[in-house]
Amino acid sequence: MSPLNGLNLAFLAALLGACSASRAEPDATGIEGKARAIDGDTVAIDFRLLGADAFERKQWCEMPSGCAPCGKAAQDFAARFLARGPATLRLTGQSSYGRPIAIAEVAGQDLGEAMIRAGYAVPRPQYLTHDSDRRARYEAAFADAKTAKAGALAGEWIDPADWRKGERLTCERNRPREDIRASYRNGWRGRDRGDD
Repeated sequence: MSPLNGLNLAFLAALLGACSASRAEPDATGIEGKARAIDGDTVAIDFRLLGADAFERKQWCEMPSGCAPCGKAAQDFAARFLARGPATLRLTGQSSYGRPIAIAEVAGQDLGEAMIRAGYAVPRPQYLTHDSDRRARYEAAFADAKTAKAGALAGEWIDPADWRKGERLTCERNRPREDIRASYRNGWRGRDRGDD
C-alpha cells in the first residue's frame, strides 16, 4: 500500500506540539519511522495515509492537452491542504514501506478523502475494513471524482500500485527528458480542468 507519498510534517510539527522545550519529562509514547535531519535540531518522519493511494510524485497522466505530471499535482495538492492550518495525525499502529500509517486532518477535514475527491488519489478499501464509515466516504469521494473528472481522472491514468510495478502510459514512456523537467518546473496542477 502506498497511501500517500512521503507525508512529512517536520516530525509531526515537533510531535504536534505535545513535547515543548519547557516540559521536564518527555512523553513516553513514541513514533517509529525512518527519520532525517532537516537541520541540527529539527527532525522529520514521513507518514503514509490510511486507505488513500495517491499518484506517485514522478507519475504522469494522459490529459486532453497531453501528458501531465499528475503525481506532482497530487503532491502540490497535499502541500496546499496541509498549509491551511495545524495538522492532526492519528497513528494507526501499522506501517507501510517502513513508514507509520496515519489519518491526517486539517480543521477536521480528512486529507485522504480530500485527495481522493480532488482526483489525486484512489481509495484502498481493503485497508479500511475496521473503519466502515471512512471506507464509505472514500468510495463515495472516488465516485464523485470520476463523475466530475476531477484532477487526474480527467484523462487516462495508471493505478498508483501498477505504476510502482513499472506500468507506464505511452505518453509517459515517449516523453523527452527535457519536457519532463520543464513540466515539473511549471507545476501542472490539473489545469486542463481549472482545478486548483
